Amino acid sequence: MPASGSYLTLDTPVQYIKGIGPKRAEALHTVHVYTVEDLLTYYPRRYIDRRNVAQIAHLQPGDTVTVVGKVFSGSIQKGKTPRFVLIVGDDTGLLECVWFQGLQYIAKAFRYGEIVAFSGKVSFYRGPQLIHPEYDKLSEEGEKNPLHTGGIIPLYPSSESLSRIGLDSRGFRRIMRNLLEILPGHLEDPLPSEIRNRCQLLHLSEAFENIHFPKDWETLRLAQRRLKFDELFSMQLFLGLERQTRMEEKKGIVFERVGELTKRLIEKLPFELTSAQKRVLHEIRNDMRSSKPMNRLIQGDVGSGKTIVALIAMVIAVENGYQTALMAPTEILAEQHYLSIHSLIDSLGIKIALLKGNQRTGERKKILSGLEDGSIPMVVGTHALIQEGVCFKNLGLVVIDEQHRFGVLQRAELRQKGYYPDVLVMTATPIPRTLALTLYGDLDVSVIDELPKGRKPVRTVWRTEEKRPAIYEFIRTELKKGRQAYVVYPLIEESEKIDLAAAKQGYEMLSKSVFPEFRCALLHGRMKSEEKEKVMQEFKTGEVQVLVTTTVIEVGIDVPNATIMLVEHAERFGLTQLHQLRGRVGRGTEASICILLSDRNLSEEAIQRLKTMEKTNDGFKIAEVDLAMRGPGELFGTKQSGLLRLKIADLVTDGPILTLARKEAQTLLQKDPKLHQPEHHPILQFVKKQYKEKWGLIEVG
Repeated sequence: MPASGSYLTLDTPVQYIKGIGPKRAEALHTVHVYTVEDLLTYYPRRYIDRRNVAQIAHLQPGDTVTVVGKVFSGSIQKGKTPRFVLIVGDDTGLLECVWFQGLQYIAKAFRYGEIVAFSGKVSFYRGPQLIHPEYDKLSEEGEKNPLHTGGIIPLYPSSESLSRIGLDSRGFRRIMRNLLEILPGHLEDPLPSEIRNRCQLLHLSEAFENIHFPKDWETLRLAQRRLKFDELFSMQLFLGLERQTRMEEKKGIVFERVGELTKRLIEKLPFELTSAQKRVLHEIRNDMRSSKPMNRLIQGDVGSGKTIVALIAMVIAVENGYQTALMAPTEILAEQHYLSIHSLIDSLGIKIALLKGNQRTGERKKILSGLEDGSIPMVVGTHALIQEGVCFKNLGLVVIDEQHRFGVLQRAELRQKGYYPDVLVMTATPIPRTLALTLYGDLDVSVIDELPKGRKPVRTVWRTEEKRPAIYEFIRTELKKGRQAYVVYPLIEESEKIDLAAAKQGYEMLSKSVFPEFRCALLHGRMKSEEKEKVMQEFKTGEVQVLVTTTVIEVGIDVPNATIMLVEHAERFGLTQLHQLRGRVGRGTEASICILLSDRNLSEEAIQRLKTMEKTNDGFKIAEVDLAMRGPGELFGTKQSGLLRLKIADLVTDGPILTLARKEAQTLLQKDPKLHQPEHHPILQFVKKQYKEKWGLIEVG
């Protein structure tokens, strides 16, 4: 039975809201809507202002528009390419909407007389057309409900399965209206009135009303501002509470000595450390000498030498009688770190192990036993290193190669297991300051802002398929001079089999037909560790001149003589990934080149990515472009991390609100460090609810 206003709370299951019921509730669970609060925060994806839509008579080819029209007729037209054509009209003319896929479904989707908003790019064929437009039904013939026909109309995210049970935009508008009318007017606002007044924020109930049914664009902006503030404020409070937990921790480890092994490692390096590396090492040494646990982030561009700095810290920990672990985000990267570190410390007599998910039972048991009794002082693996079944005798330092895939919460998990090691986080893509404050709010930051001496910037060129013969000729000329080359194929999880086949095929063609006079080798993630190690070693020593590889070489291979990189299907790679790949060349003193090869017909986004790569080698600029294009959740892999639960705020565009939220959170925690005062109880509950799965980590301290 639907709940009435007096029985409704934010935690009421969604099925009790008028217009939903058990069947629709089940469908809503697929989009993570379980409660009244989840539904209220199921925000519109965009809005249509009925007072300001395009008129059909004024449409121009290439324009991206929204048209509101009445459905007149629709039919499936058979022929060489079957299509469904829908005729719609407004007061100024007629428009064709055309679909080439899902014809049976789309043919049943419209009825004569419905008023529908269509959005898409205008083309012309015997008149204006929209191909595969997005559409939202506003009303049925004769319906005068201002919910669907009034001024600013919200359009909600939906899907085919939701639409089938009436949960399209129109269905959501009805349900939201019902909900907002029966919610008690005294919906408790967790924000104290002094913060609301100081920051000029709407009351929560007013914000919910105006996010779903805005009177005008200004009230919509104010509603968005309030709800964005709430998300960022709760995140900053969570980070602040987590930081305090760390400050109250038991004493950390004091690493007193820098011994012979560390000195030998530095002397053995084939290059001199840059002044930036020395500065960061000095900061790390000060942290390690202190009795407070180190929590430091090393930022630096590709090739700036972060791993060497981290390795020196690891050797210092071992010399002081402690174990050290390096966590990488993927098994492939863990393997590469293991191989490069192993080659540098082999002569120092430090035992290092690689812990992987797919290891033979006997080998794994041996490593686990060595970690538990302390006979293995150094281990490399994924974040499985901090999961059940892995016990250390005396873990002293953890290095996390972040690659934006894990963060604050995994670091807290270490402490939950009873370990209080020093923590060093490395991140390869530079991060804008506002984002760093959020993702790494509990860390001290060091920046390696200098490349090793003698490095020349890598020249990057973007070419299309017809230039392939000339590219091969250029590579051949360079190989004859004694240089080496990478040829990289994309490997995307969803199409792994096809991609792997393409890489193998490419290897066959290059080794037999294109460069038969040179030795080529193939490297991919499915090979056994020993095979990979052999291939990488042969490429390092120059026995192999052309390495055909999948994206496994993003990190960890350092071959100064490799001066050419050819990236196949470059349009399929993300910007950060391309920048990482490019970092594999240009590691010696010779001029290097990265050739991005792509199809001719590309999306605008792909063109922007490839042009950005041609224009700049600066990781900070690349990170900014990538951030603007993809957003932080996707770019930093934090959508799944449990930290960036952002439904409405955007860390790229909402910098001023983030700064305000951070300042208010700091002020509040200075007054009431644990939020234990009665007047702050609603805020504490609000933050707990947002981070319920991770709340235990704060209580650990």
